[in-house]
This record gives sequence, C-alpha cells and structure tokens, in this order.
Amino acid sequence: MTINAPRSALTSRQQLRKALRERRRALSDTAQQHAATAVCQQLFTMFTSQTRRVAGYLANDGEIMLGPTLAACHQQTIAVSLPLLHPFTGKHLLFQNYTPTTPMTANRFGIHEPELNSTQIRLLHEHDMLLMPLVGFDARGNRLGMGGGFYDRTLAHVYRLKRRPLLVGIAHDCQQVDTLPVQSWDIPLDCIVTPGQIITLSLNI
Repeated sequence: MTINAPRSALTSRQQLRKALRERRRALSDTAQQHAATAVCQQLFTMFTSQTRRVAGYLANDGEIMLGPTLAACHQQTIAVSLPLLHPFTGKHLLFQNYTPTTPMTANRFGIHEPELNSTQIRLLHEHDMLLMPLVGFDARGNRLGMGGGFYDRTLAHVYRLKRRPLLVGIAHDCQQVDTLPVQSWDIPLDCIVTPGQIITLSLNI
C-alpha cells in the first residue's frame, strides 16, 4: 500500500507524534503500573464468555503495558497472540500464539516478539479482539500510530472478512487531543480504551 499525502499534513502529524510520545515517556513507573492495571480492568468489562482469543502487544516507548491483561487472559483460558514483523515483506504484521514459555527474540526495532513458528501463526479472523497501541487519539476515534504503517497495511482488508476481530486502541488519557488530522489509509477503530474511559465507536460492541 503506497501512502502519499501533502507534506504539510505529514509534518503536522510528525510534530504531534513527537510531542505525544514525549508526553507518555514522561510518565513515572508508578503511573505506568497504575495505567496497566486500570486498562486491564477496563478490558475485562468488555470481554464476554465468547472471547476466546485476543491479540495484544509488548509495550515500547512509553506505551501502556499489557502485562496484567495478558496474564489475566491466560488465567481465564483466553488465548493470546502477539504481533511479529512479517519475515518476507518486513512491512506487515503476523500474529502468533503466545504463552509465558514462548521463545522470544528482538526485531530490528529492538522490540521483543515471538520467534517465528509457522505452526503457531493465527489469522485475523481467529481473533475476537485486537489490541493496538496508539500514539494519539481524539474523542471521535481518530487515531495516530507510530508512523510505520504496520497495522494499517496489515488491517487494510479486515472489513472484508466475514468474521473479524474488534479493533481496540489502547492509550494513556494524556494522549488525547482535541482534533487529530486523519489520512485516508487510517483504519477505523471499534473503540479506544484508556485507564479512565472507554470510547465506543462501533455498533459491533
């Protein structure tokens, strides 16, 4: 997927991305731990008896940690997947089954991900919920990612699936802005979850 946009629009997003990344990195360890616990509690109000598999992520660069959520999922026999960079394109994500004993490796960004095991790959339609980190968001559900386009490319055709996961953005409350510039390739979310609120954007929830 080729991404083209006016330079002024991209510059605005880049400046906002930098400011919001600095804002979340400035949070103390205690604040991060409280946020992780609060988000876990928020998410478990959304899970149902039909929630069988959730895709999460391992936090980086001040993102909300999903450690409590992933641990609670395993305790509740909810299967967990984690993203890894596609070994051939390098621009898309795969989702692989994850347990506490899964062998891990660092990708080219220094982010830990499961070691590739083709027998453990799980397709998008096998997930009930996909949790993705956000750099920024607004009350209308517009989102700002890290800028690499990995989730946008991976989810480009998700709405064509007969069965798809709920797309859930995860962010700190301090990452909310009044208005976020939007691009045509941004994939709409079903909801955004922060330590203090759940913004519902889809009738699917």
